[in-house]
Amino acid sequence: MSLLPPEEGGGYLIEFPDLPGCMSDGDTIEETIENGKDAVFCWIESAKEFGDEIPQPGSANGFSGHWIQQIPEHIHTQLSQRAVQEGISLNALVTEMLSTGLGSDEALSVKQ
Repeated sequence: MSLLPPEEGGGYLIEFPDLPGCMSDGDTIEETIENGKDAVFCWIESAKEFGDEIPQPGSANGFSGHWIQQIPEHIHTQLSQRAVQEGISLNALVTEMLSTGLGSDEALSVKQ
């Protein structure tokens, strides 16, 4: 939610990044939230009517948990071989290594 400048009428604007073009506004925070609920409902109903895909909610912090990373082929090979040796997926191995490398107290253990 963001403030609208006086030259745009003031009030508040709410946007829903997971639903392209879905937004609403209001004079107060409460009104903006209620209008936002209506906007989401209408967006979803319209998508259903036209057979459009309704996306799954994304992460509120903007991080999806996905990224593309290019690495040298020999490292990819070593990681893949190690994952096979440990009986886990490549993704699970790399996630565990990253978590451990970050010193996370909640390092993900996928070997349970």
